[in-house]
Amino acid sequence: MSTVSRPLTPAGQRVLDVASELFYERGIGAVGMELIAAEAGVTKKTVYDRFGSKEALVLAYLRARDERWRAFLTSSIENAGGARERILATFDALGDWLRTESARGCAMVNALAELPDHTHPGHRAATDQKEWLRTLYADLAREAGLNESLADQLLILHEGAVVTFSVAGRQNAAALAREAASALLSHPAA
Repeated sequence: MSTVSRPLTPAGQRVLDVASELFYERGIGAVGMELIAAEAGVTKKTVYDRFGSKEALVLAYLRARDERWRAFLTSSIENAGGARERILATFDALGDWLRTESARGCAMVNALAELPDHTHPGHRAATDQKEWLRTLYADLAREAGLNESLADQLLILHEGAVVTFSVAGRQNAAALAREAASALLSHPAA
């Protein structure tokens, strides 16, 4: 399997951009390399020359989306004040992200549903993103002087907000999760 480790050419970036949109909107399994090539205005050979395989292209898509999410979340909480405020700011950031980036739900959860093979690089990339988020919540909980086990509760609130937003169409899902997180922070379990 080829992995993308060098900067992409303009054609390679166009392929990744098109593939990312198609994978997210239609699903990884529903999108073939021929469709990606046609939509990107390149040959199928160009797609394979740039990425080597669909598996590698899926991995590049998930990594790029994860990098954007991590940068967005990190910058959103950097100046939020103390650790408790930073925890709550994650839910504010989530609400902003959902309104602009996630009409079809979480790309990582979608990938996990479509890629059940734990050895698939895309499955591992999606799992890594969820582990990173749990670690972020654990770090913030420790900084706030709270038990690290709060991280699991915060992660459940976070993931629940994403599903509630995308499945039930609740535009205020992240705000509701923020309220629940605030209650947890005010009355943490011993």
